[in-house]
Amino acid sequence: MSKPSLPQGTRDFSANVVRKRNYIFNTIRTVFELYGFQPLETPAMENMETLMGKYGEEGDKLIFKILNNGLGDGETIEKAQAKASKSRTEFEKVLEGKNTKDITERALRYDLTIPFARYVAMNHGQLTFPFKRYQIQPVWRADRPQRGRYREFYQCDADIVGSKTLLNEAELTNIYAQVFNKLGIPVEIRINSRKILAALAELCGGSDKMIDITIAIDKLDKIGLDKVKEELANRGLNAEQVSIIEQYLSINGNNTEKINQLQQLAKDNATAAAGLAEISFVLNYQPEGTAEVCIDFTLARGLNYYTGIIFEIKAKGANMGSIGGGGRYDDLTGLFGVPNLPGVGISFGVDRIYDVMEELKLFPDEVQSGTQVLFFNLGDAECARAFTLAQQLRANGISCEIFHEQMKFDKQFKYAEKKDIRNIVIIGSKELEEGTCTVKNLQSGEQKTIAQTELPSQAF
Repeated sequence: MSKPSLPQGTRDFSANVVRKRNYIFNTIRTVFELYGFQPLETPAMENMETLMGKYGEEGDKLIFKILNNGLGDGETIEKAQAKASKSRTEFEKVLEGKNTKDITERALRYDLTIPFARYVAMNHGQLTFPFKRYQIQPVWRADRPQRGRYREFYQCDADIVGSKTLLNEAELTNIYAQVFNKLGIPVEIRINSRKILAALAELCGGSDKMIDITIAIDKLDKIGLDKVKEELANRGLNAEQVSIIEQYLSINGNNTEKINQLQQLAKDNATAAAGLAEISFVLNYQPEGTAEVCIDFTLARGLNYYTGIIFEIKAKGANMGSIGGGGRYDDLTGLFGVPNLPGVGISFGVDRIYDVMEELKLFPDEVQSGTQVLFFNLGDAECARAFTLAQQLRANGISCEIFHEQMKFDKQFKYAEKKDIRNIVIIGSKELEEGTCTVKNLQSGEQKTIAQTELPSQAF
């Protein structure tokens, strides 16, 4: 029998890890609700047509397709066998990135934004606009697993649809700053506008080149400038066009200097002016705290549906890629037959945030503790009294356990140490008779004897 294993790119989470992840989830959820967002959940799988064609050339390749299995509605075994006889040819189409309902009709969700747009399109008649929702659920991508990149991971999204005001972008910027301030992570909030990228395409000869340009620019951090130039050339851009893009990617300095340099490059381009106006608006609502908002004209966000401001979050002092991102998408629901519903949203990458907090040792000590008190088991009568007291502690919100059976002291001590239980309560025959108990803090070594009636009011 082979040893048990996990699918590549997935993980189990121990109790300590789950507590730390819940700390992140709860922090994000609390801030979302402070800004008036309400929760939503959607299914793990969507129909294939819901997802395909929404994430660009690169994204569509990473969608996990679900193979059909079992008998369909009203399908006989004979029909299923006949269908299977042509499955090899159909399966080869799937491997080529094509779709065939004979093989697969559904896929695991790639992100939370497209399922959200599908939900809005299906329910827009019953929703109050602007509609503000947050969603905390797992997503799946057929990516190559590496540190900070998994095939199954959680996203925490907040989106607003039905409003064009840039105040939404300003609030989302502040949500990012507030969450990371609460988590103790120093971050850089990078912003750009897809209108700036559209202007760059215009400078290079036409809007039809925008997708090719953004796909290449989006890889800048991974492959470097020379490889980006090579890819642009392979995508049909000439030397002059590649030179313009190189000048664009070389813009640097503080926010004001970057704006001035772009104005020089784009000159009287109206699309660039509109993008700069958006960026300037958001910069006027700088968040409080340590978060820094800076313009990054190299930021592309390779997803095709973005139309305005785009965000990306980088942790300072940590060896990690982006830990959040998002942007404006002014006609995403139009993909599902409901046009003219503008939207904007952001996402937190919880798995990467967790890795950053571990690397920088940012989790508070209290997050890592589970059981606060262990009652030693020293006899039937003693255990019965411990049970009553344990219930009183639990009623006061103090987590506690009773050791599962009567054993020597050293084994019960070792159990407490291995589970990082910091307080023990001992009720032996003498304490039972006198109505007292011995309380010891294993971390400080402090030990005291108190009345059993005082135990529920103790600070553990």
